[in-house]
Amino acid sequence: MSLPTVAFLGIGLMGLPMATNLLNAGYQLTAWNRTRSKAEMLESWGAKVADTPREAVLNADVVITMLENGPVVEDVLFGQNAAEHCDTGTLIIDMSSIPPEMAKDHAKRLEALGLKYLDAPVSGGTVGAEQATLSIMAGGNKATFESAEYLFGVLGRSATYIGPSGSGQLAKCANQAIVGITIGAVSEALLLAAEGGADPAAVKEALLGGFASSRILELHGQRMIDRNFMPGATSRVQLKDLRTILDTAHAQNLTLPLSQRVYDEYLNMTAKGMENCDHSGLLLQLESLNQPARLGDGETLRPALVEKK
Repeated sequence: MSLPTVAFLGIGLMGLPMATNLLNAGYQLTAWNRTRSKAEMLESWGAKVADTPREAVLNADVVITMLENGPVVEDVLFGQNAAEHCDTGTLIIDMSSIPPEMAKDHAKRLEALGLKYLDAPVSGGTVGAEQATLSIMAGGNKATFESAEYLFGVLGRSATYIGPSGSGQLAKCANQAIVGITIGAVSEALLLAAEGGADPAAVKEALLGGFASSRILELHGQRMIDRNFMPGATSRVQLKDLRTILDTAHAQNLTLPLSQRVYDEYLNMTAKGMENCDHSGLLLQLESLNQPARLGDGETLRPALVEKK
């Protein structure tokens, strides 16, 4: 069958491997990124590179946005007029993580322009993007979702229809609440074990065989033990997602004390200049509250120096 042409807006840590997977699957793709050199990395895979978002979307059947936050998505689609330059009937798939209410607003405004829309944020990080194993949570019209399933299959192992517009972003909020709180729990558990004299690597392996087992314990627990805090997902983005969770909860008259406490710790962490550290680096914030503490081989824990990008 003939594959739709794709405009991919946002070639960052996640966007680069996702766009590469589409190119490898045979999609014709035009890429745009604020820093053009990042988009140019796709030229060797056959992508075209556009100077502006509105140039990128010309004649595209599908426009995918993978941008850092809601205000950036708003600016690219409406401030820089990308949406107005799309052909009638073009499908806009926003795979960024933005507030659910903003996704609902975008759906209405894009529909008024004669465009289709799905909010389809993802989970799985850079590894999931590279291996095309992302979990995709989609909100919008169900028939529109079904028309995009083949494309989603190139990017992830599962795409789930959640409900009407904004529902995908609500699912992502739920995901990020679990991720952030669990990273905090794993950090505290390994710190507690190490300070008491246990081998944190052995503790991790023991816990993986029991009810506390999780992918975060497996992967981020190992990052903490190895002290590998190069970003797969940054603390800055985790903080942004937790803020969205709390704002969404407030709008629903909900109090989420665990999310609030983890948000406060990420806020303190980023205030110390570690915003570009991987979100598993929350351990560093806990260490700073508990100096001196030790983790493995008698090494004194210390905040790592993470170069700002």
